[in-house]
This record gives sequence, structure tokens and C-alpha cells, in this order.
Amino acid sequence: MRGDYKTVGGKLVTVNFDLSGGHLTNVQVSGDFFLYPEEALGDIRQALEGLPESEDERSIAARINAAIGPEVEMVGFSPEAVARAVGRGLGRDDQ
Repeated sequence: MRGDYKTVGGKLVTVNFDLSGGHLTNVQVSGDFFLYPEEALGDIRQALEGLPESEDERSIAARINAAIGPEVEMVGFSPEAVARAVGRGLGRDDQ
């Protein structure tokens, strides 16, 4: 499954994943954004791995925020943008 979201600033966020037993698996996050440190992308992926497909965007964004912490700088995107991409990948209308 694939969800794309273009942020207000024009940056693209893409989340690719599979569903297994109602949970996200094999999660990949990509796009034309910047992330410092870059290793935090693994923390974002880990926050999404195993996520129940029923999770709402607010909860997804909170989970990402908790995983990366305040020292991570997201340039051109946000946890909310990643959550929106996940929602779109699940076939949800904008929430």
C-alpha cells in the first residue's frame, strides 16, 4: 500500500507499507524532505511498524513525536504529514 501527501510548503511525503493481521508491516518512509539527524528516519519507521490500521492520524502523529523526541529537526514535513500519508495509504479521506 502507498500513501502520498504534499505538504503546504510543497514537500512530498510517501509511506509504503503492507498490512498483516490489521497492522502495518514493512514500512518505508520517503520524500523530498530533510531530517536531522538522518538516522531519525529509522525511528519514524519503527513508530509505524506494527501500527493498527484503525489508529487515527492524531494518534499516529503523537506516536511519531514520541519516537523522535524534540532534538530531531524535520524540515519540510511533520509527524502530521506522515500520519496523513499513512491515512491516504489506508484509503481514508482527509481527516
